[in-house]
Amino acid sequence: MFSSDTFAFLRELKANNSKEWFNQHKDDYEQLVRTPALQLIGDMQPLLAELSPRMVAAPKKVGGSLMRVHRDTRFGKDKTPYKTNIGIQFRHFMGKDVHAPGFYLHIADDECFFGAGIWRPDGPSLSKIRSFIDENPRGWQKAITGDDFRQCYTLRGDALVRPPKGFKADHPLIEDLKRKDFIAISPCDPADVVKADFVKHCFEQFKRADEYMYYLCTALELPYKE
Repeated sequence: MFSSDTFAFLRELKANNSKEWFNQHKDDYEQLVRTPALQLIGDMQPLLAELSPRMVAAPKKVGGSLMRVHRDTRFGKDKTPYKTNIGIQFRHFMGKDVHAPGFYLHIADDECFFGAGIWRPDGPSLSKIRSFIDENPRGWQKAITGDDFRQCYTLRGDALVRPPKGFKADHPLIEDLKRKDFIAISPCDPADVVKADFVKHCFEQFKRADEYMYYLCTALELPYKE
């Protein structure tokens, strides 16, 4: 699994973010990052199925749950070629990219966290979620105020300045309806990442967001429990 050497590699990559350096340390990347990440993903398969058989844990080098290390530098000012974090997404089987609902694990030298929900949903999906919150407010409140969720997770992401079209400013849930992201974040202690039972810890954290994920998938008319 992951080790202190994994974090040391990520620090060195941040300090030497170039193709030349990475090519010289490909074996380190394979041993310290990709191999333990794929092992974790494989170990998560039966555990994740307990929450939802619709969430995919795919331990593949390319096109699976492990997000690619290469950055898309086409549109940003930052032209460094590599991500300096490990990103693992267990997304809904009907989703095609990072904008699908799912669980997420982020490991970096400066921050580690768990995520649950949907990041930057497209227009139709966002409208469905907002309408569902409006029509099922008690379910939404229950999903985000339950003890397991509330004690571990915080809703993050961008939001509109003004109420979205079709909703009044005095709506009792207007701040939630303004959200453009429906991502919940739970911090993770780096010391836990290197423990032998980290897979179990991941499952326990994701389980605390189970009702929240169920609510969002229901809003999007996606199967979750069945």
